[in-house]
Amino acid sequence: MASGRYDVKFNNLSTAICKLAHTSLSTNTQHLVYCKAVSVPAELRGIMDEETYQKARLYGLDKSSYSIVKQIFDILESTVFILLAGFTFFWRMSGDTLKGLGQASPGEFTQSLLFVFYMNLFNTVLGLPFSIYHTFVLEERHGFNKQTAAFFIKDKLKAFVVSQLIVLLLVLATLYIVKAGGDYFFIVLWLFTMFTTFFLLTIYPNYIAPLFDKYTPLPEGELRSKIEALAQSINFPLYKLYVVEGSKRSTHSNAYFYGFFKNKRIVLFDTLLKDYVPEGGSTSENQGKGCDNEEVLAVLAHELGHWQLNHILKNLVIMQLNLLLLFLMFSRLFKYPALYRAFGFVDVQPIIIGLLVILQFIFSPYNAVLSFLMTILSRRFEFQADAFAAKLNKAAYLRKALIKLNLDNLSFPVFDWLYSSWHHSHPPLLERLQALEERKDK
Repeated sequence: MASGRYDVKFNNLSTAICKLAHTSLSTNTQHLVYCKAVSVPAELRGIMDEETYQKARLYGLDKSSYSIVKQIFDILESTVFILLAGFTFFWRMSGDTLKGLGQASPGEFTQSLLFVFYMNLFNTVLGLPFSIYHTFVLEERHGFNKQTAAFFIKDKLKAFVVSQLIVLLLVLATLYIVKAGGDYFFIVLWLFTMFTTFFLLTIYPNYIAPLFDKYTPLPEGELRSKIEALAQSINFPLYKLYVVEGSKRSTHSNAYFYGFFKNKRIVLFDTLLKDYVPEGGSTSENQGKGCDNEEVLAVLAHELGHWQLNHILKNLVIMQLNLLLLFLMFSRLFKYPALYRAFGFVDVQPIIIGLLVILQFIFSPYNAVLSFLMTILSRRFEFQADAFAAKLNKAAYLRKALIKLNLDNLSFPVFDWLYSSWHHSHPPLLERLQALEERKDK
């Protein structure tokens, strides 16, 4: 249960945020649920005790308060950025920097690359206080953060350097394709993007992810044997089986697979495994949390259901078709002078500015609708993957695993249906348990 000092210290903030949630400034109806649902609902009795329920409610309330403040800040920041012609400011600054380095008339490519770097640096610095607060205050307060300050700084620096290298190379290639691709450059750009997506999906787990986390093969034993047998039973081409030390970051848990064709890898977070002791360790970071072997198998059966039902392939196809549409519309709009004048560019029409304006602003309503539709599709896929696990006779263990993971992660199980429909790509716990129960009764 949360301490009394916690309740006193954050009572005023929670009260103020609850009042804010009632105003027209906030549409976060879920926050009102956190404020009002102070008792364990009847349908949750036997699943979650009063102490855990209150911990989950306070955690959800803090996350929602943080989200509301950040959303308001983001809106204000975007508004001020547009009013003060932020794109123009950073474009001129990048040009002035290059002139100071001896380039009398900077080329569009080099100026665009420096512009993107400055923009990314600005956004990173602006978001750093929120990231620090989220990690070392919010997550720390509720017992999830495992990062030290040194680990956090090192991690952020590595992430920034790696992301800049990738982004700047992609920007350079994009500008070249737009310049040299003729009237149908959008097709070339789409093919390049598709190739790059598959390339990054291939190299990321082997060369980029290990820069941030330690991956070790799952030791020989009962769990490994059962996972290999499960994969073989559905002809899943399991190539390697890893455990990632997610406990160095957080106590939150997860599992996933990756890879193409016959080179599939399964990755288990060490926090998913009950009482897992890392190599060279003497104690468990989980302290009794996590799932036992049969429950881990049920979680993996769900994940393998996504593969068996081609959910990943379907998402990739949708993503690629969406990119083709976006690039097609960009090719029709990016030479429109009024688009640039609206953001302070009168004498020049940089391609990178047109790309940012069109994708970030003009397509904003379309992106919101697409995101909602993808959320609906994702929830459908989750139910289907649960049903697949049930077909493998894992329903009872999956039910136990879902409840354990919900409790371990302090996931609040009561949601406003409209908020959940818009925001949650995974159905809430009670809906998944009900679907598993209905399937058992058939």
